[in-house]
Amino acid sequence: MPQLCPRGFLDFRPRANIRPLVEQTCSNDIAEHMTAKPLFIGIDLGGTNIKAALVNTDTGAITGMTSTPTHAQEGHDAVIARMAELAHTVMRQAGRQKDDIGGIGLGIPGLLDLEHGLTLFLPNLPGQWRSVPVRAELAQASGWPVAIINDARAATLGEWKFGAGRGVESCALLTLGTGIGGGLVIKGELYLGIGGAAGELGHVSVDFNGPRCNCGSRGCIEAFASGPAMAAAGMRAVVQGATTKITEMCAGDLNLITPELICQAALAGDEVAREIYEFAGKAIGYGIANVVMALTPRRIIIGGGVAAAGDLILEPIRRTVRERVRVADKDAIEILPATLGNNAGLMGAAVWARQNVPECG
Repeated sequence: MPQLCPRGFLDFRPRANIRPLVEQTCSNDIAEHMTAKPLFIGIDLGGTNIKAALVNTDTGAITGMTSTPTHAQEGHDAVIARMAELAHTVMRQAGRQKDDIGGIGLGIPGLLDLEHGLTLFLPNLPGQWRSVPVRAELAQASGWPVAIINDARAATLGEWKFGAGRGVESCALLTLGTGIGGGLVIKGELYLGIGGAAGELGHVSVDFNGPRCNCGSRGCIEAFASGPAMAAAGMRAVVQGATTKITEMCAGDLNLITPELICQAALAGDEVAREIYEFAGKAIGYGIANVVMALTPRRIIIGGGVAAAGDLILEPIRRTVRERVRVADKDAIEILPATLGNNAGLMGAAVWARQNVPECG
C-alpha cells in the first residue's frame, strides 16, 4: 500500500527498497559541523523560475542575485545543467573566484532522500523527478559540493538565522501560498524528524470532518487557508450572488479572483472579503495553537504570498491562538510576519550547505 510521505505525497516505492528512517536534526555547532568558508551559493528551485545568490552565511549579506526560467518541461538533466550555469553566473556577478565559495545549497519543492541526495517526488515539475540523484549531478556539473533540503525547511532556517526568528532558540514557520509549507527550529536546530518530514504544518488537521486536502487527509490547514482555498471562497461568494466588491473587481471573470484581489476588496471595506480572511486566519490559528501546545516555540513566523495581507490575516491568527492556548504561557509566544521575503529559501539553503557539505560533498 502507498504510504504518506513529507508534504503529504504518496510514496509508491516498493517497501523492500525503503531504508529504515532515522530522526534528523541540523546543528548550529560551527566547530563540529560547519566549514570555515562563509560564502555559499543558495539556489531556490521553483516550478517557474530558479533563483540564486551568493550568501555570506555569517552575516546574511547577499550578492550576485540572479534568476532564470526553469523550463522544467525540458527534463531534469537540462534543469540541473541550468542550475550549474546559474551558480557560475552568480559567482561572476559577485566578483568571486571558485575557491572563494564553499559549495551550493539547493532548496527543492518536494520529497527528498537527504541521506543519498535524491529527489523522490516533486509534484510541480514534469516527470516528478523520481529518484533523481540531483546532489551528485549538480556537484559534478558545477564543480562545488552540494547539499539539498526541502524548500520550506530552507526558508525556516533562513528566517531563523537572519530574519524574524533571529535571537530565539525555537520557532515555527508557516509559508502561506499555493500550498502551506512549514518548518521547525527547536533548541537552535532545524528539526527534520523521521525522513525530513517534520514541520509540515500545513497538514495539521483542524477539522476531522473538513474538506479533503490534496494530501489525502481531511480538514488540514491548507484545505482552508491556502491561496486556492481563499480564491475558491471568493468564487463561491460571487456565484451565490453575495453583495461584495469582489464581483465588481473581477468583472464577472472568476479566474481573476485571487487572494490579492480579495485583499484589495477587504481593505476597501468589503465585509465578505474580510470574512474570507477572518475564516482563513482562524483555521491557521487553530493549527498554530496545536503546535504551541506540543512544542511551545518562542516565535511563530508567518510568510508567503497570502501573508502579504498583513493584519488582515495576522490579527485573526493572533486572536485565535490567544483564545485556544490555555495551559501554556501564550504571552511569551510571538506571532510575527516573515522579514526575508522570497530570499528566505535561498539564504536558508546556503546555511544548510555550510552545515552539511563536508558530509554531503
